[in-house]
Amino acid sequence: MFTVNYKNLTLSFNEFHNVSDKDMPQYGEYCLLELKNGDYTAGDWHPQDYKNKKSTSGTFIRGTADSIDSEEVERWHSLERYDLTECLEDEEIDWINLGPKKEGNRNAQFKGFKSFADKKNPKDEQFCLLIMNDGSLAAGRWNKWRHEAGGAFIYAPALASHSSDKVWAWTPLSIDRFFAMELERENEKKREKKMNKNPSADPELFKYGMDIKVYYEKALEKLREEFSWATITMMKKRTPVWQIARLHGKYVFGQISKSYYDDSDIVTPWTEGATADEFIDFLCRYTHDTVKNSNPEEKFKFGTDINVYLEKAFNNVKKDYRWLDKKIIKNTWQYDIQKVDGDLEFVRRYRNENDFSVFNVESAERFIECVEHDYQSAALQANMIVASYEPQFGHIDLHGWNLERYIFYKLMSGDYKVSVTAGNRTTGGSRDFFITPYCFEAKTYEEFLDRYLEIVPDYSFGLGKKELLPNEDLKKFLGY
Repeated sequence: MFTVNYKNLTLSFNEFHNVSDKDMPQYGEYCLLELKNGDYTAGDWHPQDYKNKKSTSGTFIRGTADSIDSEEVERWHSLERYDLTECLEDEEIDWINLGPKKEGNRNAQFKGFKSFADKKNPKDEQFCLLIMNDGSLAAGRWNKWRHEAGGAFIYAPALASHSSDKVWAWTPLSIDRFFAMELERENEKKREKKMNKNPSADPELFKYGMDIKVYYEKALEKLREEFSWATITMMKKRTPVWQIARLHGKYVFGQISKSYYDDSDIVTPWTEGATADEFIDFLCRYTHDTVKNSNPEEKFKFGTDINVYLEKAFNNVKKDYRWLDKKIIKNTWQYDIQKVDGDLEFVRRYRNENDFSVFNVESAERFIECVEHDYQSAALQANMIVASYEPQFGHIDLHGWNLERYIFYKLMSGDYKVSVTAGNRTTGGSRDFFITPYCFEAKTYEEFLDRYLEIVPDYSFGLGKKELLPNEDLKKFLGY
């Protein structure tokens, strides 16, 4: 690695290009920018008019939804033309001139470089000048990885970035609005932490003490007047649950969630009253429907033997998925009825996983429907594809998503399914639909489509009767 002491290193940028002279970089050229307010940043030049070389209108892109308008820029200096390798291999060097230094020519100097090797990271959202491991220069906005060590410098749309292991040394550029917002957020967190060291408690709001369980128990007493089966476990199925939390130097009844950015706590306070009894009444209203739909007599109306429910689900699915047998579902989802926090619950786990997860359903029928869905998916996966047909279609917009694939498959059993894939520029998904035997009981292809489009409607999945009815190849593929 380079032998220069980065802590003593200064980079001096000379021979800036003036925007006022209509002297602009090449399209896509990444540049160090001096703004009209004296700040420094960097960006990738995108002119508004690609054909007009003298046009100064455009933006310097720094990342996703992050750009600088050319009207804010005074001068620019290319970062792309340098390889500092030779200089950085001379341990005596502590000053590097970039571009010829002429009398009267404005220059900009950057020092105070730091290294990840010293376990030092930039602050979140800080835009930095970078010396890369290959001796080149770059820039980017620091984005710390959420669930692991390290991070990356974002420098272009779609989160294009330089990972920390590619950067030899970095130094901050000027504070911009994104970094200023992050600094304010951090300062607010510090102020909040200081205020919450010794919070006050309103005696009217917390007259039954500081244990949230007491308030749930008092609400439970009221709920049992209407629902004899009510338990605190049932009440807490309504999430998020309520807690006693610290906020702005006071104790509050609140719901706590985690920040997407740094996993810090976000407290949403209860604001519908000012007394403990009003909060207890609110808890009753908040959990009312959840408790109402947790009636054990409805939920376990067929008893507490899980096999009774599984057999009903299996027989229901078997009517259409005629090839389904017990071997197919043996190694998929496993189900049981277990006590969870004192209440009986339907639970499931996948194959040989250790932990069960709770099926939060209100009735036996709803649980059976969920099992049916799992059995249907397992049945389709077990039925091999023997042929396929993909109808041609142009651009189809599905409420902001684009239809990408629409394929009919013939299965080994002689049955059919269709797979639909749609997406936008950042995400997408696929769904498989079994074409039930009821559809094929239709005497004509047109009648078949009427039944089929009840399963895969054109307004949701792109192709309708207008596109499918004239398709003779599809008609033949489906056996009509």
